[in-house]
Amino acid sequence: MTDRQRLRIDAGLVDAINNFLIREDNPLVNGLLEIIERYGGVDEINRRAREARQLDSLMARLEEKKSSYVQDIEWLLKQRDVDAFISIPEYRRRVLGDRADSMTFDDSFAVTLEISACQYFPWLIEEARHAIEHQDLMPGRFIRVRNMREQTEDDDVVAFAAAMQVVGSSYVETLDTRGTMPGPDGAPVNVHLGGPETITGYFGGVGMPNELPLKWVDEYLHYYTEYGVTQVLNVNPGTVLLGYMMYKLGIDMEFKISVYMGNDNPYACLWTLMTAFLFSREDGTTPLIGFNLSNSANNYTIELAALVRREFGFEDIVRIEHHITETQKSIVRQPYDRLQELLEIADHVKNISAKHEGGIPEIDAAREHPSDILDYFRTKADIVEAGHMPLLLQNYLDKHQALNRTAEELTKRGLTFIAAPKLHRT
Repeated sequence: MTDRQRLRIDAGLVDAINNFLIREDNPLVNGLLEIIERYGGVDEINRRAREARQLDSLMARLEEKKSSYVQDIEWLLKQRDVDAFISIPEYRRRVLGDRADSMTFDDSFAVTLEISACQYFPWLIEEARHAIEHQDLMPGRFIRVRNMREQTEDDDVVAFAAAMQVVGSSYVETLDTRGTMPGPDGAPVNVHLGGPETITGYFGGVGMPNELPLKWVDEYLHYYTEYGVTQVLNVNPGTVLLGYMMYKLGIDMEFKISVYMGNDNPYACLWTLMTAFLFSREDGTTPLIGFNLSNSANNYTIELAALVRREFGFEDIVRIEHHITETQKSIVRQPYDRLQELLEIADHVKNISAKHEGGIPEIDAAREHPSDILDYFRTKADIVEAGHMPLLLQNYLDKHQALNRTAEELTKRGLTFIAAPKLHRT
């Protein structure tokens, strides 16, 4: 036996894991199954979610509450239907001029244009107005990390879900059961942590101790069945595993692994993707829809992660998401700008997302209020009282500008992107 062959996993060990998982007295599995049964079982959960995410259902909820967001969504629908947003061929001609007509664009390596974080529904409408006026592109993917309980109270979660049905982009919500926020009941989820000022306490676990993973499942099923929220951020190994298990049991959930998980090398990526493979369904699919690598990951790690992803048959399923820009404050050393690295791999690594969490560094740094990751943890009331909402909106529009810079640079090289599919005709 060669040294390499010693790595082979004995089939008997796999059998032992299977036997443990299906034991009737397995308390880890039983805790999950009990929560699923409380929501009516797998089939009922999926049925309720499909019904909840329908545009008609979402609009009816807003109309019942006489929400001003109804007019915003109707405006967005009208702009989409009259082709107010620039088409992809028109965009290419705007960037390339007459060269666009003679160039060939290969969509098999299209980069998803991702923005984070679109905290408030009105920001989306402002972004859409800006995009129409300046012939910009709207993101193909939106990340949100606003407190779920707070945005349920002001109908933001419903309005945003409806808007995503209109524009056709994918989006991710972040549940409240995590160490950096109070839980759904307003109480701290980790008694030893107190928000971002104790952020070092999250390293290696991100504040999901003890019974919290099951509370995360409970919270997920609430928003899945009540509002049709399908994709959520996942920040902890325990909830990642539970996500795999829920999907294996038949719940059509999806999740994105957060940058906070710290997958910063190929071996960490192997661990994550290997577990996804072991819990994949018979059709080869997994709920791991987005895999956000660490900010420190370079193209070496991305390319080896892509190799593992391809080997397990996940190339078209698991999007590798990587930050191109980051907030000016509280998360990375600046200037942080990974656009050039993206351009180096975008022609041969499939299914990549270019995530824009900050503006172009020199623009962002010069703002009266540079973007700050800690703003994500502030309440809406605090932001409004401080008069900071216009400043945070400007931060968001700076991210929109950075995203469009990426699209322009990809286009100049004959590379392609995924913008809001229902807004930008192809």
